[in-house]
Amino acid sequence: MKGFIKTGIMAICCMFAFCNCTMAGKDTPIRISQLPPVAQKIIKAHFSRNKVAMAKMETEWLEKSYDVVFTNGTKIEFDKNGNWTDIDCKYNAVPSAIVPVKIRKYVSSHYPHAKIVKIDRDRRGYEIELSGDIDIKFNKNFEVTEID
Repeated sequence: MKGFIKTGIMAICCMFAFCNCTMAGKDTPIRISQLPPVAQKIIKAHFSRNKVAMAKMETEWLEKSYDVVFTNGTKIEFDKNGNWTDIDCKYNAVPSAIVPVKIRKYVSSHYPHAKIVKIDRDRRGYEIELSGDIDIKFNKNFEVTEID
């Protein structure tokens, strides 16, 4: 009887794990109107001249995120609340209003002819890429931690 119960529990656990694995990593195309309001506001305020090529919602385990790609190649990633986490403008400058003031000041004083073409943020800080292929990492206090 014990063996039967153990086998049954193992079977249920395996089925649960299989169901979770099949649901993880699911990408679903969406309309801009289906993005969280914060993301919609960012797009309207800073990228309204760009035409959207694709928007999708990514579901990974218990996390949800959103990607928007524009026809000019610009890509924005948003977290589940609609806050941007990654903005890659390829060859164009990231809108300056999005970049924190301390980062803008650092770049303008140390790299006056460069423009910020990519910016990432996470709980540890920010990482930017300049037009001259220079990567700079900042901590939460906007102190430079690495230049590559």
